Amino acid sequence: MLHNLLQTFWTTITDVLPIALIIIGFQAFVIRRPIANIGRVAFGFFYVLVGLAFFLQGLEMALFPIGKLMAQQLTAPEFISGLEQTGEAMKEVDWSQYYWVYVFALAIGFSTTIAEPSLLAVALKANQVSGGVIGVWGLRIAVAVGVAFGIALGSYRIITGTPLHWYIISGYAIVIAQTLVAPRMIIPLAYDSGGVTTSTVTVPIVAALGLGLASNVPGRNPVFDGFGLIAFASLFPIISVMAYAQISAWWAKPQ
Repeated sequence: MLHNLLQTFWTTITDVLPIALIIIGFQAFVIRRPIANIGRVAFGFFYVLVGLAFFLQGLEMALFPIGKLMAQQLTAPEFISGLEQTGEAMKEVDWSQYYWVYVFALAIGFSTTIAEPSLLAVALKANQVSGGVIGVWGLRIAVAVGVAFGIALGSYRIITGTPLHWYIISGYAIVIAQTLVAPRMIIPLAYDSGGVTTSTVTVPIVAALGLGLASNVPGRNPVFDGFGLIAFASLFPIISVMAYAQISAWWAKPQ
């Protein structure tokens, strides 16, 4: 474990070093001003390296395996049908019998989004620049609801084996329609919200869930069906955030 941690730490250094060089290079050769509080900046970069190394190691040891394990357990024939595993091939189970998978997808989508540090950063900045009009918790919950619904719907797609493009095209058609009528202030933030959700906490679990489902649901292929779940987690927060703004605007109108 110590060897893996050191290897992850070295990989993190090589990944973060170009960012530091670009910032320092622009500060020294373009802006041509010294970096203020150079000691604090250097110490902060060290904190970033250590934190990322521990976080990435934790993902490999805990979040990714547990997502895959949960998918395996929730799709096990003996769990779904209550039958003992026999030597005979199990029949394909109807999509409605995987209801615990949908419940888990909803719960894990909501909780990982609430815990997403990148979303918290965006919500704090949005609250700051809007003068408090955009609430931190309101935005986080709206995004989390969208991610939860998206992952549950994506799980349904994997289980049923229906084409991915049907859902994505339909979803973006809704986004375009909402963009025409949603409050202008919320539109750019809604589009950004779809990106910040697929970050350090959400992606490993969602990817593990998708691959786990495709590996264990009868008739599914991990290569063709296991991926695409993150696209749902990026798309549906755009819809939910604009819907939240539309409902808030309608509620604020005098009745």
